[in-house]
Amino acid sequence: MARIHANGIDIEYEEFGPKTGTPILLIMGLGAQLTRWPLEFIEILTSRGYRVIRYDNRDVGLSQKFDSAGAADVVKMMTEMAQGKKPSVAYTLEDMANDAAGLLDALRIDKAHIVGASLGGAIGQLVAANHPGKTLSFTSIMSSTGNSRLPLAKPEAMAVLLNRPPAGDVEATIEFGVKTYKTIGSPGYPTDEKEIRRRVAEDFRRSNYPAGFSRQMAATLVNGDRRAALKRIKAPTVVIHGADDPLVPIEAGRDTAANIAGAELIEIPGMGHDLPAALYSRIADAIESVAKRARVGAS
Repeated sequence: MARIHANGIDIEYEEFGPKTGTPILLIMGLGAQLTRWPLEFIEILTSRGYRVIRYDNRDVGLSQKFDSAGAADVVKMMTEMAQGKKPSVAYTLEDMANDAAGLLDALRIDKAHIVGASLGGAIGQLVAANHPGKTLSFTSIMSSTGNSRLPLAKPEAMAVLLNRPPAGDVEATIEFGVKTYKTIGSPGYPTDEKEIRRRVAEDFRRSNYPAGFSRQMAATLVNGDRRAALKRIKAPTVVIHGADDPLVPIEAGRDTAANIAGAELIEIPGMGHDLPAALYSRIADAIESVAKRARVGAS
């Protein structure tokens, strides 16, 4: 583990694989720590010669927190936005994309393959759109465009997103984690409950910070429709999406691919809104495939 100053804040990151390998930057989703990129998945990438970096987004894990901003009232924000108002937020998704680009700068990495999951995919979209010179390729996993006309999450999936347990209650957090996996996880590739409990407990011990989740969600809500930004992406792109995702429905993946020139869409039956172990190799293959497209395009 290491901490570095980038884009004006302190970011916790880890890197794996050969320093001489082509970099892959992994960006995780809403309220999720870098640990949600499993080491077994990373080992597949490093075994193929890549230098892999995972990091905690601002306001989560061990990266800098924005305590002075206070927790965001997401329900109030939704009401205000329905009334045509634009609420103020502690930071934006553009700020979070600039964190990713700044981390690469701080590590003296000129360009990287950008890989984002869920909210990390939205952040990755903005990295690829706003920092094209730093983006070798882009992989979007279970993400969306922010298009308000897309189907909504299933009610039970939205409920687990919004009704989080109190900070500091480890047992409630573990039970919530199990419920979350069972609600939004992959029905075709279920994760063992003991493994879920182990992961959630480890994450809790590392960091438990619900206020950061609320502010990240606030940044997501005000960001809105990113389709115009997606049309600026020139890097080779692959979009991976579960056909059975109850939180970010498959139509969101299709919309993402449709708005990025030349993007490849991979729909996976049985995959929900998680990264099941049974799909690590398939997802790694997709990342490597688009990375090879980038090499061919550069030659």
